[in-house]
Amino acid sequence: MSEPLSEDEVISLLLVDDHPVVVEGLKSMLRPEARLRVAAQAYSGAEALHLLATHWPNIQVAVLDLNMPEMSGIELARTIRTQWPSIRVLILSMFHDHATVAEMLEAGGSGYVLKTATRAELTEAILQVAAGRNYFSQDVAATLLQNLHIPAALEANRPADLTNREREILGLIAQEYSNQAIAEMLFISERTVETHRRNLFTKTNSKSVVGLIQYALRHKLIS
Repeated sequence: MSEPLSEDEVISLLLVDDHPVVVEGLKSMLRPEARLRVAAQAYSGAEALHLLATHWPNIQVAVLDLNMPEMSGIELARTIRTQWPSIRVLILSMFHDHATVAEMLEAGGSGYVLKTATRAELTEAILQVAAGRNYFSQDVAATLLQNLHIPAALEANRPADLTNREREILGLIAQEYSNQAIAEMLFISERTVETHRRNLFTKTNSKSVVGLIQYALRHKLIS
C-alpha cells in the first residue's frame, strides 16, 4: 500500500494508451504539474508490463486507457495489481457504464476519470490515488450511486449503525488495505479484522468490495 505523500514528493507515472497522440497529449497536459513526472509510456498492455518488469518497477501511478486491443485496461489493471500491488491504477476512458466501472474496481483500480477531464481534475485524481485514496469523476460516481443493489428509496435516511471500529475499517477497506495490513495498523488480529469485515458486508447489504465502495460513496465516507 502507498505510504502517505509529502507535499513536495514527485509522483512517477506510467501512461498507457494505444493511441500515441493521446499519450503525447497527456504528457503535454501534465508537464506544468511540478509534482507529476511521466517516467514511462506504453502503447499496449504487453509493452506496459515489459516496462514495469525491466525498467520501471518503482512507478507509483499507472494511468490506463480502458479500450485497448489484445489486452484491455481492465486486464492490465488486474495483472498490475497481482504483480506490483504497490502501483495505483487510474483508468482514463470515454465510457462509464456501471458494469465497466464495477469490473474496474474488482480488478484493483483505484480511480476512474473521463477523458473529458480538465488538467486540474486529472492532476487531483492522480494525487488522490497516489495518496492511497479512491477518485471518481462526478459522472462515474453518479453511475455507481444510481446502480446500487438496494434502491435509495428503500434505504434508511441515515447510515447503518456501524461502530467506530467498523467505520474505521470500512475506510481502510475502501483504500484497498488488506486484512493483514489493517490488523497491523490497528494492533488487532487478522481474524478480528475478518469478523469486522463480515459485519460490514452484512450491515451494508453489500456482496462485494464494489458494494462497500458504493455504500461509502453514498454516505460520503470516501471522495
